[in-house]
Amino acid sequence: MGAATGAAVVLCLAATLIHVFLVFLHVAPANSVSQQYSKLINAWVFPVFEQNWRLFAPDPESVNRQISARTMRTAPDGSVRVSGWFDLSGVDRAATEHNPFPSHTTQNMLRRAWSSYLETLGGDDQPRSERGVMIQRYLRNIAADRVNAHRGGPFDSIQLRVVTEPIGPPGAAGAGRPAPHRPVDTRYLPWWKVAPHGTH
Repeated sequence: MGAATGAAVVLCLAATLIHVFLVFLHVAPANSVSQQYSKLINAWVFPVFEQNWRLFAPDPESVNRQISARTMRTAPDGSVRVSGWFDLSGVDRAATEHNPFPSHTTQNMLRRAWSSYLETLGGDDQPRSERGVMIQRYLRNIAADRVNAHRGGPFDSIQLRVVTEPIGPPGAAGAGRPAPHRPVDTRYLPWWKVAPHGTH
């Protein structure tokens, strides 16, 4: 029993040291070690352990985004059933609004997944790197899991719709002046196949 406990402690310490070292290389200025092992570092850090300085220099949102999902199921007889849109962002807002201690997951997971998707895939939804494929799967899996948790029902494909509305400057609609028209952008992502959900 003592040898097993000792081995477990050594293993945990080794994993902790490796984790701290890889995260340090990620946040440190570029150097020969971080450049040589950048693929290994990025594979470990993204998307779970990503680090940034926004706590000290926050970058406030300049747009409101509503991310919705709909699902599709192909029955054995070949008929296709498409659901209505389900507001994923609304679920996050509802869970945050009256919660004095909202979780990081509730506040940021979907929003950060979409930001990473934009940075990695741009406007044509075509991944051009392993990270792009990973981010696409990450966003797809978040959406599929949330739809399955809140709506239920079997489905095998999912599509996202992102409605983006710019936030006006402070006081733009004050003093009785009408709010200026702000263009709303609606983007439909392609249908993505997912592992069958809601079949149990």
